[in-house]
Amino acid sequence: MDKELAHLREKIDSIDDQLIALLNQRMELVRAVGRLKRTNRSIIYRPEREQAILERLKANNKGLLMPQAIDSIFLEIFAVSRNFELPERIAYLGPEGSFTHQAAESRFGSIADYLSLPTIQEVFESVGTERVRFGVLPIENNQEGTVNETFEGLYNNNIKIVAEVPMPIHFTFASAEDRLPHIEKVYSKDIAFRQCKKFLQSYFEHQKVELIPVESTSKAALLASKELNSAAICSPIAARIHQLPILFNNIEDSDFNRTRFLVISKDFKLPMSKGCKTSIIAKVADQAGALASFLQDFYQANINLCKIDSRPAKEQDGFKYWFWIEFDGHEDEPAVQNILARHAHVVRCLGSYIKLC
Repeated sequence: MDKELAHLREKIDSIDDQLIALLNQRMELVRAVGRLKRTNRSIIYRPEREQAILERLKANNKGLLMPQAIDSIFLEIFAVSRNFELPERIAYLGPEGSFTHQAAESRFGSIADYLSLPTIQEVFESVGTERVRFGVLPIENNQEGTVNETFEGLYNNNIKIVAEVPMPIHFTFASAEDRLPHIEKVYSKDIAFRQCKKFLQSYFEHQKVELIPVESTSKAALLASKELNSAAICSPIAARIHQLPILFNNIEDSDFNRTRFLVISKDFKLPMSKGCKTSIIAKVADQAGALASFLQDFYQANINLCKIDSRPAKEQDGFKYWFWIEFDGHEDEPAVQNILARHAHVVRCLGSYIKLC
């Protein structure tokens, strides 16, 4: 058995050596691409190109790798490649170890230059002043609803949507204690306690444990890492950052808890490609049939509406609203262009991006 194990490990080492050699070849080509892009002032981040590569690799995959594994491996390779082309700074709604941080890493990799900011408005300001190239923010959760501050930030700032990042939200139970009876207090954000109620009831049914709400799951992991007889309900990335052992993974009540994040930038336009979605803001006239007439144009152009949401306009003269609308298609497609031109006085396009949800 020992000889067979040693032989298998030697084969793995040999394959790893080949992988390193091939990755270095890839980076040489990436560096050459980066030189050309800098000469032509081209965009470095190309989400539609990355998505096309992922789809091709998964379609051609004949082995044991699951689609999610291919995504994880190659998104990290893409991130390393972008840093060879041109390092770019990314701001996200913090703190470090938050789910937004995890969403940012899923697109830009773990080695990117990140800036953690305490508020959504500060992310918009950093992107708007070009202190950072991209920002990452939550827009909606399918259990808790929309994030109003992100909607308002897009309404009030001249910022473009670059990409969407749908992500399943998984909570972990992390503690330096290796036995549950030793745990006397659990830290987490109030929303996390609500979403992990069944786990807490099942595992601490006969044990008195104090549930202590804090401002973030990242803070929960930090506190639990410093206190005896404590634990945290937090994200996997927060547990990793604070070196807190994970006792249980995926402890959330719902298997369908997902949050959609947006990548934003000040000056970015995705080239027209298949599989796009477009977001717009519309402030139609406050009169009978105005909204219905506006939406009828999409129906007549055979354009599928994915989402429509109303938000308060916050004006002095009463209760008026603007509408957030998402639809299939790119803003440069002729049918879309016709609608946007017809309603140019009431519509602002927030950008087109690859549709992932």
